Amino acid sequence: MTSDTLFYILISILIISFIVDKVLDALNAKHYKDPIPPELSDVYEEEDYLKSQNYKKANDRFSSIASSISLVVTLFFFYLDGFAFVDEWARTFSDNTIIIALLFFGSIMFASDLLSTPFSYYHTFIIEEKFGFNKTTLKTFLVDKIKGWLMSAILGGLLLSIIIWFYEAVGSNFWLYAWGIIAVFVFFMNMFYARLIVPLFNKQTPLCDGSLKTKIQDYAQKVGFKLDKIVVIDGSKRSTKANAYFSGFGSEKRVTLFDTLIKDLEEEEIVAVLAHEVGHYKRKHILFNLIISILIMGFTFWLLSLFIGNPILSEALNVASPSFHIGLIAFGILYSPISELTGLIMNFISRIFEYQADNYAKETFDAAPLISGLKKLNKNSLSNLTPHPAYVFVYYSHPTLLQRYHNMKK
Repeated sequence: MTSDTLFYILISILIISFIVDKVLDALNAKHYKDPIPPELSDVYEEEDYLKSQNYKKANDRFSSIASSISLVVTLFFFYLDGFAFVDEWARTFSDNTIIIALLFFGSIMFASDLLSTPFSYYHTFIIEEKFGFNKTTLKTFLVDKIKGWLMSAILGGLLLSIIIWFYEAVGSNFWLYAWGIIAVFVFFMNMFYARLIVPLFNKQTPLCDGSLKTKIQDYAQKVGFKLDKIVVIDGSKRSTKANAYFSGFGSEKRVTLFDTLIKDLEEEEIVAVLAHEVGHYKRKHILFNLIISILIMGFTFWLLSLFIGNPILSEALNVASPSFHIGLIAFGILYSPISELTGLIMNFISRIFEYQADNYAKETFDAAPLISGLKKLNKNSLSNLTPHPAYVFVYYSHPTLLQRYHNMKK
């Protein structure tokens, strides 16, 4: 295979991926005006349903424009030898391969994020604001950006440096060491994410004493689930949308409730949502996902080790000096179809897990408050109640509300 052939393969992957996304979006859009299923007729009033359709259309138009511009910019960057330009620029500062790689990825990621910032601003302060979701201030928006840049630079830079160091130290077997380091990092983040990362962006407070806390503790005791940490996060700082999630292991195990969830749902519905989250833990879904993600990571690093040393990866991007960071760019695009396939499989498994967690909540608590709670959450987020099956298959990590309703009514 020649470098020119590989270049056009890379371009083809980018374009085909874009076309597939747009076809699925178009199929999904055709279902926006479908009548609401009778089982979900109490979710939306006519005015609210019209609002949800307009919300989906606005997001579709925005997504289509943003992704099209992103593709055009990316293609221009490829055809104008942008990677070669940035690589040459980075090499003017140092001969050290790690520093060159950090400057290379840092500048590309920073420039990419800067270009996407106007789109993020429009989505947050125009679309989300128009439909009553946005609570983010301009100050919060900008501070979040800066914090995100710093986290990416520190954590991403550190991990990239370690991987490149192993690559230079042990050669093709670097993937074993890189896999081990990243696996430890992923486990550590799963363990301490709520303690270390969340406080950088949100305020967490223990759920205050009262009937809700008592009901949650009574349920946890009933199912033998040790739960010492129930925290409330100020999600309303950024959006009116609600959520709840489980995180951590052992002593770091905790349930986090958005303040918007407490505001929107009745106490019985909140306990039912919690029962669903406990179901994920009891059915070992969290552990399974962690193990599978680490195994996929190992496969990815192994595959990377087979290709990263081939100079054709750098030549395809018209870079004179073969290097780890240039090879990583080309490999990332070549790997994306495999990533899409593993994503499909993981989404399929995730939807099965959601059914199992719903069943656990039904068996140990009650299906009725979970159904009513899910209906409220879908209504308040203007969710699509009639997505196209193909769209669900590719993108959804959860079954649709109608599918979950039927499952819990069995």
